Amino acid sequence: MLPRGRSYEAIRAAFRWRVPERFNIGVDCCDRWADGSGRPALLHLHADGRLDRISFDALKADSNRLAHALRAHGIGRSDRVGVLLPQVPEAAIAHLAIYKLGAIAVPLFQLFQEQALEFRLRDSGAAALVTDAVGHAKLADLRDRLPDLRLVLSADGAGDGALDLRGEMARASDAFVPEDTAADDPAVIVYTSGTTGAPKGALHAHRVLLGHLPGVEMPQDLFPQRGDLFWTPADWAWVGGLFDVLLPSLHHGVPVLAHRMAKFDPEFAFRLMARHGVRNAFLPPTALKMMRSVPNAVRYGAHPRSIGSGGETLGAELLDWGRGAFGVTINEFYGQTECNLVVSSCGVLMPPRPGWMGRAVPGHEVAVVDAAGTPLPPGVIGTIAVRRPDPVMFLGYWNNPEATAAKFSGDWLLTGDQGVQDGEGWFRFVGRDDDVITSAGYRIGPGEIEDCLLRHPAVAMAAVIGLPDPLRTEAVTAIVVPVPGVTADAALARALQDHVKTRLAAHSYPRQVIFQDALPLTATGKVMRGELRRRMTRGTD
Repeated sequence: MLPRGRSYEAIRAAFRWRVPERFNIGVDCCDRWADGSGRPALLHLHADGRLDRISFDALKADSNRLAHALRAHGIGRSDRVGVLLPQVPEAAIAHLAIYKLGAIAVPLFQLFQEQALEFRLRDSGAAALVTDAVGHAKLADLRDRLPDLRLVLSADGAGDGALDLRGEMARASDAFVPEDTAADDPAVIVYTSGTTGAPKGALHAHRVLLGHLPGVEMPQDLFPQRGDLFWTPADWAWVGGLFDVLLPSLHHGVPVLAHRMAKFDPEFAFRLMARHGVRNAFLPPTALKMMRSVPNAVRYGAHPRSIGSGGETLGAELLDWGRGAFGVTINEFYGQTECNLVVSSCGVLMPPRPGWMGRAVPGHEVAVVDAAGTPLPPGVIGTIAVRRPDPVMFLGYWNNPEATAAKFSGDWLLTGDQGVQDGEGWFRFVGRDDDVITSAGYRIGPGEIEDCLLRHPAVAMAAVIGLPDPLRTEAVTAIVVPVPGVTADAALARALQDHVKTRLAAHSYPRQVIFQDALPLTATGKVMRGELRRRMTRGTD
């Protein structure tokens, strides 16, 4: 969707949204490429190394069959259908079928346990679920508490109340007339990660795919280009895997490498990218930090054309490492479930600024505002906000109009993230509203301190929080996971304090350094600073 241009300014000036009145994600991402040519859509890498090539023609036929099967069981327009599958072809087929049917997809992470699944299935009122044996087993004690769930289809065959997905599809026609959906008709409910409070279901319209396109194309160095192949370890149940990789790639007719990775293995990631010629990747910061620990990474021969990352601010250390390991500048992007991919850097258009996320993606009006929703001048910390209307913006929280109203101040969607914008339009992430530390009159963001700590050779991962302090209001506290083999003692704690004090700022160095074996992470790999605060506060009671 981005126009061609030699500079960010030229592309932004020439950009215009192209959102038709009638639009369907399933048709757009599949049917228009299914021309009988066998154009590849998915490369499915099995655990044993086998590689299946699935064409757009096959995707169209299978998604049409599944749409018929769902309709035959009474699932229709606006019904919610859960998709509890890993990165496998059936997950893509299910999403396409649901969209063509005019139903609403509810992506579910396969590592969710019973409590998480029950909340999302009950809250959405899901009438059907497409899953496998692993997901179905988790429903054993839940079905009686899910009165709306009347159909379960399992990719691993029938049993215990589930019907055989492939068997149901085999009995259906591969010709299907998709529902005529408007661009503003609901298509998907993506639940927030729930780091604070109960998860909320962000309801998105079919247009959300088109709204994502500029924010995918920019951090992937003007994607797509001839020969591109996209891969991410991020699960397709999350907005990052589904709308940052899978569906935008299929929209552009670019194949996606699919692989079920039970646990992220950094060495395997390098080998996968090299062996299969991955040209484009979305690698979350946690994955990058783990890959950084692999010695002599260039020996694997991974040569991507572009890498994007988002979720936490990248610092100079990771950017420098990325150039050495991959030969490219890792681009950073920013957004959230409710309004994704609205800020980005782009190495082919502008040199990166370590610690700064990037500039507003063309088509989005982004600002830093005060509590009243008034844009603030450059250099002043406030809330990062996006002006509506915007194609990528959610319709609202599912069955939660109060939370939806609280998300806005006038026409500004408030992200809840603190940030600052400079005079050239670059944005710097300071922290979540509840992550900003107030210490001795200073408002201190944890991101830059964490970046500083990660530059120390003894640090594998770090999170920075504020803990109650009678003198300073809050004391800056670092929770550090040391590199294996390093002795975590008082001497290292002092060294890390000096490291921050001498490289960042005296007022922001951690007054306490606490060593742990691991950090609590959300399913998308974000550090749960709120959970850390609760743990540490309980420890001081």
